[in-house]
Amino acid sequence: MDGSGLHDPPSTHGTELSPSKATAGFKTPAELLRRLSFTSNKPHTTLTPQQMYPALGLSGNLISATVCLPYVFERGPSGWQKTIRNGTSALFDAFEHLSLPKSDWNHTLVGWTGEIHLAKSRKNTAKNLATSLAAIPPESYSVFAHASSKDASRERNAAHIDGVILTQEDLHAQEKELAEAPKGKIVPVWLYDIDQEGKKEIAFLDQARWRRYAEHNLYTLFHYKPNENITGQDQRKMWTDYCRLNQKFADKISEIYKPGDVVWIHDYHLMLVPGMLRQKHPDIFIGFFLHVPFPSSELFKGLSYRKELLTGILGSNMVGFQNYSYSRHFASCCSRILRYDAKSAGISAFGAYIAMDVFPIGIDAMRIEKAAHENESVEQWVQRVRTLYKDCKVIVGRDRLDSVRGVAQKLQAYEKFLQRYPQWQNKVVLVQVTSPTSIEEEKEDAGHKTAHKVSELVNRINGEFGGLEYHPVHHYPQYLSTDEYFALLKIADVGLITSVRDGMNTTSLEYIICQKENHGSLIISEFSGTASCLTDAISINPWDLCGVADSIHTALSMSDEEKATQHRKLYQHVVTNTIQEWTKTYLDRLLLNVASFNQCLGTPVLDKSTMLDCYKKADRRLFMFDYDGTLTPIVQDPQAAVPSDRIVRNIKTLAQDPKNNVWIISGRDQAFLDEWMGHITELGLSAEHGSYIRHPGSEEWEDLTVSMDKSWQPEVIKIFSHFTERTQGSFIERKKVAITWHFRRSDPEYGAFQAEECKKVLETTVGKSHDVEVMNGKANLEVRPRFINKGEIAKRLIEEYGGGKEKEPDFVFCTGDDFTDEDMFRSLRESTLPKEQVFTVTVGASSKQTLAYWHLLEPRDVITTIALCNSSSNNADIGPTTGFD
Repeated sequence: MDGSGLHDPPSTHGTELSPSKATAGFKTPAELLRRLSFTSNKPHTTLTPQQMYPALGLSGNLISATVCLPYVFERGPSGWQKTIRNGTSALFDAFEHLSLPKSDWNHTLVGWTGEIHLAKSRKNTAKNLATSLAAIPPESYSVFAHASSKDASRERNAAHIDGVILTQEDLHAQEKELAEAPKGKIVPVWLYDIDQEGKKEIAFLDQARWRRYAEHNLYTLFHYKPNENITGQDQRKMWTDYCRLNQKFADKISEIYKPGDVVWIHDYHLMLVPGMLRQKHPDIFIGFFLHVPFPSSELFKGLSYRKELLTGILGSNMVGFQNYSYSRHFASCCSRILRYDAKSAGISAFGAYIAMDVFPIGIDAMRIEKAAHENESVEQWVQRVRTLYKDCKVIVGRDRLDSVRGVAQKLQAYEKFLQRYPQWQNKVVLVQVTSPTSIEEEKEDAGHKTAHKVSELVNRINGEFGGLEYHPVHHYPQYLSTDEYFALLKIADVGLITSVRDGMNTTSLEYIICQKENHGSLIISEFSGTASCLTDAISINPWDLCGVADSIHTALSMSDEEKATQHRKLYQHVVTNTIQEWTKTYLDRLLLNVASFNQCLGTPVLDKSTMLDCYKKADRRLFMFDYDGTLTPIVQDPQAAVPSDRIVRNIKTLAQDPKNNVWIISGRDQAFLDEWMGHITELGLSAEHGSYIRHPGSEEWEDLTVSMDKSWQPEVIKIFSHFTERTQGSFIERKKVAITWHFRRSDPEYGAFQAEECKKVLETTVGKSHDVEVMNGKANLEVRPRFINKGEIAKRLIEEYGGGKEKEPDFVFCTGDDFTDEDMFRSLRESTLPKEQVFTVTVGASSKQTLAYWHLLEPRDVITTIALCNSSSNNADIGPTTGFD
């Protein structure tokens, strides 16, 4: 390994880089910030991803994973049948775009088939749903009719998705057909019980079970509707199924993955997949995107498996969200639940950096505009719908029928509107289209109550404000054909979105495209993820019924000029931020983050074979170990980080070898090191980052700060005490020289905020009047003399070793886990020692920014390495020694 600086962290001083760093692809802080701040409006480049990032070794393959494929699969006597799956059309448009010949990627879509139906039942069901829009009397939707049809539908579905038996030949035939799909290669994931593995005939039983945890627990909680009607036994069973679902996806992706492939995981059904893939493929490039809201930490920490879910997502290189508040909630959960260092731009976890960013999804604007405005069938429907609602202003809404879509709130606000503004009675209609929820959600009592409530409100409003010839609400509980749907959006005067919690509402975007000629107003809930993008729309709180009623009146009363101005701005946003642009921006940002943080050019795992060869040949060996996070794991209470018997035995054995000079160089004080390691007389100790040292064979400590001015200490204690009184859980650790303020037991976000405030105070007071530095540690803040650091001690030990240059060490092993240890790594890089004899090792992930040449994953790997050295000295058979993580 040469000293070219391949693993140097970017400089934090100034704006210039050395020629060696510049040629290695490093960026100044300003350049890094500029590149990570690119917006979607940047000019397109003609370079492919492989050409833009040659160092990443990209294969050009992109594997996308989503819970369900874009088809509903049916199996009948004549073979397989596929129909287009309703919902998530924007995401499927993205996959189709990535699969086009002109795409920069060779795209493969991995997904579950969904519940496999018997073709006969699906045909009958489809027949019942084929009634046209104009043929359904709006008042025919009664509570009784809904309940009976709902129950019948549930019985039909249950009868025809359970007990489906397929042969291996059936599965292979469908896999072959999907591999040659016209809109891109598709790889199906087959889900069945583990006891069906390897059988020639596979029974697909209770297929809806694979959705249950995600839809009963995650979907409801993510939309601030936690499900409290689940027993502990059911919870564990659903979690087991969720883990199997994720493992099957991870296994399927691993089957087709090749080094250099990029993997893009979508949504809450697959939150464990990134972590599973990372364990199997440490250098894999993974992006994760959450399409639904992410809840606040107060709600999320109510989940039994909260840590597993967060850790799973953090297997990604980058996590994307629909809007900033969702990313902020995720960062807060990582900070509060996992105690990771979380900022708005990313999370530091496992020694790696996981980027976060916001990517509001778009739609295929060009395709929708062509379908809506250049289609004769749509125009025919426009005429029919206009005739149906002649002489009335039309307010349109389309929502899925569940409690978070705000259909009930919309109807209540509309009722309030008719009461407050009687002049609009008989002059306006609300056309509300509701589509059914998924099978699992239909089984929830909450969904059933929502349908009843909607039905009651429709009947009540029509009964109070309607008559024989006028119905203020026209409710259509069905899927509409694309032509009918676009026609309805085109003739509307107001689009009304009242979701009480929503990720990204594509209906609002489609409405804007369809209103290119009419310029109808848009009213959107502030709780929709779309609201932060469509800032020129009329924003409402759906719980404020009077406010919504007033907004409806405002929208209907706007002048043509006002509507045109509003629409022009909204339209420009939608046609600029399309699904194609969303796809490109996300993948560009993913690769930029990977390249910027050198996650593909990470520090290699320590080659123990090479190290041991050098160790055996050497006669003058120097070992330097950090303590916390290197020999022992980081713990909540610093006093609880006591060394295990295994650590003590291995350190003692290593130090007793006459060829070895072994040191522990720690930020700990003398008392702690004396208590736990002081009995090893052959061991050298350095306390408080080099303020005190105790040489091997001696019991006396040498004070390197004896002549130093320490008058700054009382002032630091006073400032730390001020913040300790105001930060619950924090405490002061007073050493003989350095003074440390710990906030690991405090609320992580508030503790970090207080630490920043405290640092500002210290730097503007003590930092200016004395030669000290204020340093951020792991959940602590430390003040110490500027010239005292571990690098100086490392330099001193090398110079003092053997008493001269000709007797300097011929083997050096130096390891640590945090930025204070980087001073040692830097000193060893700058020394004249042959690089092949120096083994600097950081403890953490390979992607960690460091000056070390090598890495080990965790403290137990350090102890294992020490044990190998001890075994080597005893000529034991140590077996294979090259490690991988």
